[in-house]
Amino acid sequence: MNKIKILKGDAIELFKEVESDSIDLIIADPPYNLGKDYGNNHDLKDFEDYLNFSSMWLNQAYRVLKPNGTIYVFMGVRFISYLYDIIDKKLKLSFNSWICWYYTQGMGKKIGFSPRHEDILMFNKSQNFIFNLDDVRVPQKYYRERNNMRGANPGDVWKFSHVHYCNPNRQKHPTQKPEGLIERMVLASSNEGDMVLDPFSGSGTTLRVCQQLNRNCMGFELNPDYVQMTKERLNKPFTGFDSIDERMERVPLDLRDDCIREEYLANHVKWFLQYHNGSVERFKKSVEEIYGDRIKNVNQSAKLPSLFPEE
Repeated sequence: MNKIKILKGDAIELFKEVESDSIDLIIADPPYNLGKDYGNNHDLKDFEDYLNFSSMWLNQAYRVLKPNGTIYVFMGVRFISYLYDIIDKKLKLSFNSWICWYYTQGMGKKIGFSPRHEDILMFNKSQNFIFNLDDVRVPQKYYRERNNMRGANPGDVWKFSHVHYCNPNRQKHPTQKPEGLIERMVLASSNEGDMVLDPFSGSGTTLRVCQQLNRNCMGFELNPDYVQMTKERLNKPFTGFDSIDERMERVPLDLRDDCIREEYLANHVKWFLQYHNGSVERFKKSVEEIYGDRIKNVNQSAKLPSLFPEE
């Protein structure tokens, strides 16, 4: 059984208790230094103090990361370039991707353009790293024989909605990240049984995702209220992740060949919607709208309900 634990305390101090070269994947969502209220502390440091803080925890992250490990770091616009410089030039990790998390709703501005994205830096400790592309593919828009039926690379622009306040999984935390967003990182850059570390655990999203994806995970959190909130969240029944890339529900067009279409539709839920129960019905509805008549006319064994293994 996978081990999930949350430790209360300062991240830099807790890092010192972790063995060197022991972590497969780090997902870090540090404070952005924008003055947000995190209950028992405010995210507002002097410019140089914040860079020093960033350098200290990133040095520790480098130390504990395995040689084939990967780190993802969330950051706002003001400091993203400085963190890139620390990771790239000072720590000399291998740059992989600059991911743009795009969302449709955010803070409004009357002077200037309203922000609608956050940045995520992805670095590897070496050129030998884990990347499970098949686990994070998205459905093709059109089916073509030369394409991989399993789907396409999701690219470096990820569209996930914020976890809105009306969502039943919304926690009392100002910067909660969507589970679907973290799911993609965990699936892509770790294997079952691997150890994942979230040094700024916050609402506990990374731990919750790892719990469901059979990874071991350790989180650091300074605020005791968030630690307790995370423990309660981990004990709740799982009904599916709280967000999804809308493309996962997409039904490829041009699936004209009856055998290919039946094979594809029978696998879609397993490939793309395994942890997203709320999306299955929408996918089925789309299949009915696009291919309903063709499916019913193939033969009795190819009727729509038989194409979905969970039934």
